[in-house]
Amino acid sequence: MTNANYTELSHSDDCEKYVNQFIQEFPLRSAEIGQGTVIKRALPSRYKRMIGAWCFLDHAGPVHFPQGDGLDVGPHPHIGLQTFTWMIDGTMMHTDSLGTQQLIRPKQVNLMTAGYGISHTEVAPDTETQMHAAQLWIALPDDKINMAPQFDHYPELPVVSQDGIEFTVLVGEFLATKSPVQVHTELLGVDLQANESTTTQLVLNPKYEYGFMALEGTATINGHELNDDNMVILEPGLSQVKVDIHAGSRILLLGGEPFESPILLWWNFVGRTQEELNTAREQWINHDERFGSIPDYEGPRLEAPAFPEKMRASR
Repeated sequence: MTNANYTELSHSDDCEKYVNQFIQEFPLRSAEIGQGTVIKRALPSRYKRMIGAWCFLDHAGPVHFPQGDGLDVGPHPHIGLQTFTWMIDGTMMHTDSLGTQQLIRPKQVNLMTAGYGISHTEVAPDTETQMHAAQLWIALPDDKINMAPQFDHYPELPVVSQDGIEFTVLVGEFLATKSPVQVHTELLGVDLQANESTTTQLVLNPKYEYGFMALEGTATINGHELNDDNMVILEPGLSQVKVDIHAGSRILLLGGEPFESPILLWWNFVGRTQEELNTAREQWINHDERFGSIPDYEGPRLEAPAFPEKMRASR
């Protein structure tokens, strides 16, 4: 439906029925990692596997802990994806097999492109006492899936305001503002923060599917309640959406064109066939040079779990 047609129907019961058929909500899964850090996993889910190329989404924290008891994730491998970390509170040290050592601070993004293969660690500094972050994965398209690995750090992201909301543009273009973060498909990622309760209308790309996740507080998306236990999904076809956001709330908006190919996501790998994932697993077990090494890390590498007989493709 075009923008004009949507506007014409915006105050009718017929339009509300039309809009609601494109919107759904589903519950998040909870788990505990590290020293009491609770994560809420939104993607992948049996209700929704991907949003564009976004194929994984964890909301970690907020959590407070004694010095020295922060998250410590040992060396582990990735292929076929980009890892995207949006830090809200706290700090985390990223170290990888390319030799990168990068401390990420609040309002910064770490983007690691695994491509053909990389390994990394994520460790909270000994002096750190808090963490709050969103961890996402982006599936690489067919022509980039085996690209050379790289790491990029983005210390500053553009911020634009509308109706009392601060929009930090994490990925893509929004409100005529473009993020510097380099991805390889048509994607959108935006952090919305409201200091006071307000309402806004967001213009959407009808070709995109979208997802909303609450990072702090609550909101309402076209009449659908959004809280820290659910996600609201918009299927392609909508050209705008109404957001009522409450004071002190922060929500994450993701979007993108439906991904070009079905993917297989298993452990830390994204691929197209079970054979390539199993090969990567065996190479990790055998310390193949594909994943390099991180000699400065004191502790064991993560062990690959048993490989399943059959996996379900996402898309």
